[in-house]
Amino acid sequence: MKKQLQCLLEKRAQLFVSKDGRNEEEAVERKRRLFEKRGAEIVRCTINSQIISKYVMEKEGRVIYLAHYQFLVKHGTEMYVEEQVEKRKAYFERGELMKDEKVASAEPGTAHPRLEREMLMDERISYEYDRAKAVRYAETWWNSYNPAFPRFEVNCTNFVSQCVHAGGAPMTGYPNRAKGWWCKNSNWSYSWAVAHSFRWYLSGTRVGLQTMEVSSPEQLMAGDVICYDFQGDGRFDHSTIVVAKDANGMPLVNAHTTNSRMRYWSYEDSTAYTPNIRYKFFHIIDRK
Repeated sequence: MKKQLQCLLEKRAQLFVSKDGRNEEEAVERKRRLFEKRGAEIVRCTINSQIISKYVMEKEGRVIYLAHYQFLVKHGTEMYVEEQVEKRKAYFERGELMKDEKVASAEPGTAHPRLEREMLMDERISYEYDRAKAVRYAETWWNSYNPAFPRFEVNCTNFVSQCVHAGGAPMTGYPNRAKGWWCKNSNWSYSWAVAHSFRWYLSGTRVGLQTMEVSSPEQLMAGDVICYDFQGDGRFDHSTIVVAKDANGMPLVNAHTTNSRMRYWSYEDSTAYTPNIRYKFFHIIDRK
């Protein structure tokens, strides 16, 4: 099965660089449309697999694996590598591949309680935000997990929180899970790990970390944060951190869950994307 799986991935990689018109695979076509819209080109694509589990019974088999995509991108005079890792499941009958699909993940926890707003009393919490350190952390851990922190099936906001904290943003609110932004002693605030709570924390924080919401992605810098409401229903589902800008001055981001590096900020190539998507762009104030 491993040989058939690698053959499948090699054929799929070729689809991303094919010049032969539209593609029947929706995910591939979505990616290609986004790059065409940007004026960018996928010069080369490679996909490697890592099998997580394998089940074989008589003439049927099932493999759960990680597919690691590497896209060599040409944008104007610049070239860079975008990477993504997604969890997939392949089904076989009599040694023949019958179905291959992405494994969906669920948001950790279902409750998104209203966060208590912290009031600044006599204490002032100062900090200096080091964007280079935040980006360095995002580059180090984009496809792995720091054992000093908890890990979730949907890990995007936990990852971005770690990056921002690595840049010097202070934790506040411990041990109240509905207050502030913190991760200590094997526990964490809702805002640390849940995308919707994180979005509201960034909008309303008055102690410690300070942000300014801006109107467009061009205004963001490396180390800033983007929050995503894929359905446009008011509930935010995803968080990313800006690590670079492309040739047009638009953000490239790192993220977890579908682990991604140097991915274009809009996520129009994502299976979660809908035309109703809404974004929040947060510029982190460097010094307080």
